[in-house]
Amino acid sequence: MSTILSLLGSPSARSRSGTLLAQLEARLALALDDGHAVVRLALRELPAEALLRGDGSDRAIAGAVAAVRDARLLLIATPIYKAAYSGLLKTFLDLLPLDALRGKTIVPLATGGSSAHLLALDYALKPVLAALGARDIRDAVYASDAQLPPDGASYAPVHELNERLDRVLADLLAPRAELLPGRRAPPGPRASAVELAALRCPA
Repeated sequence: MSTILSLLGSPSARSRSGTLLAQLEARLALALDDGHAVVRLALRELPAEALLRGDGSDRAIAGAVAAVRDARLLLIATPIYKAAYSGLLKTFLDLLPLDALRGKTIVPLATGGSSAHLLALDYALKPVLAALGARDIRDAVYASDAQLPPDGASYAPVHELNERLDRVLADLLAPRAELLPGRRAPPGPRASAVELAALRCPA
């Protein structure tokens, strides 16, 4: 089974970055066959003390590192704080061995208060991913607070953001990629709008 791993770097249970990640996860789940699994790793659920100590012998930490090793596609979502990705994500990335991301496809996703924080992906996150061996880093998706307004207990992406997520999905499923064999045709706009409306999960 080909595993797609989502890394959520938000320290909050309810977050815009979690919702943005859920939107792409949902699109992939609709487009892929049963030979693929979309697995989420919420870094805030790892044992805090072991994570801060960099204790690779901790069972949960070792399992998370192994999940990264085994994945072919990584979705990495983080909030942007003061022009930098989350400390939680940084702490976890520091645990990964050299070249841990080599041979993997990476899709960065981030959220921030305004578009002013967009460049944090290029100047802060992408260099770290490259230092870990990532060579196939796809176009990032950044969403401001205004593009993910509150919607009950969660957040609802605006039309422009949905279009960008659809383009990311189309790129991942492109025949040239040979990344996700056995994929279904992407869901039509009408079907995906209906199905994704029920998947605005908060974390």
